[in-house]
Amino acid sequence: MATKKINPQDMPVEDKLKNLYQLQTIYSEIDKIKTLRGELPLEVQDLEDEIAGLQARISNFTADINTMKAADSVLRRNIEQAKALIEKYTRDLNEVKNNREYDSLNKEIEYEDLEVELAEKKLRENAKKEGIAAEEIEKIREIIDDKKLTLEDKRGELDEIISETRQKEEELRDTAKKKEMLIEPRLLMAYKRIRKAARNGLGVVCVERDACGGCFNKIPPQRQLDIKMSKKVIVCEYCGRIIVDPELVGVKVEKKAEAAPKKRTIRRLKKAEAAPEVKNEEEA
Repeated sequence: MATKKINPQDMPVEDKLKNLYQLQTIYSEIDKIKTLRGELPLEVQDLEDEIAGLQARISNFTADINTMKAADSVLRRNIEQAKALIEKYTRDLNEVKNNREYDSLNKEIEYEDLEVELAEKKLRENAKKEGIAAEEIEKIREIIDDKKLTLEDKRGELDEIISETRQKEEELRDTAKKKEMLIEPRLLMAYKRIRKAARNGLGVVCVERDACGGCFNKIPPQRQLDIKMSKKVIVCEYCGRIIVDPELVGVKVEKKAEAAPKKRTIRRLKKAEAAPEVKNEEEA
C-alpha cells in the first residue's frame, strides 16, 4: 500500500521546525564549501574586468593613432599641393607686367609657405602624440600579460577546488531541494529571506546558554518555555532568526556552568558551622 504524501502545511509545528533546521544544516555545509573557495571567484572576476578595461584602453589609443594617421595623410597632401602652388607662383613672378601682380603673387607665396609650416607643425605634434600613445599601448600590454599570468594561476587554483568539491556540492543541493519540498512555501520563503539577511547565513538557530544561537542575546524564561514546547514558530526579537529547541533537533548544547560560591560566602558558612560547637562548650 502506497504511503500517503503529507501536505507540508498540515505538518505539526515540531516537524516543520525539524525540517527547517535540517535544511539549515545542509545550507551550512554548502557555505563551508564556498568558504574553501574564499575570495578566489571575486579575484578572478576582478582580474577579468581589469584586463577587459585595459584592452578597452588599448582600443581607444589605437583608434586615436589611426585618426591621427588619417589626418597626417591629409596634411601631407596639403603640403604637396602648397609646394606645387609655390613653384607655380615663383615661375609666374618672371612673367609679371606690373608691381601689383608681383605683390599679389608674393602674398600667395607667403600664404602657401605659412600653410606648409602649419601643416608640418601639426605633423610633428601628431608624431609626438602617436609616439606617446604607442608607448602607452606597450606598457598596457605588459600589464595585461602580467595580469593574464596571475589570472591563469587563480583560475587553475579555483578550478582545482571546484573539481574537488563539485560532486559534494551537487549532492547537497539535490538534498536541499528535496528538503525544501517538505516545507510550506510561505515558511520557506520567510526562512530564505532571514538567511539572506543574516551575515553568517544562519536563518535557524538553537537556544544556547539561555540565549539566541545567532546573536547571543538573552532569551526571557517564558519565551524559552514557548520555544521548548515547539507549538509555534518563534523568531528572535533582536536578530529575527528562527529559534528552535536543541533537544527537538537532536543538538547537544553545552549547559551554562553554575557560578562558584564567593570566598566571603564560604567563610560565613564555616563560621555558622563552628558557632554551635562553641555554644555547646559553654553549656558543658
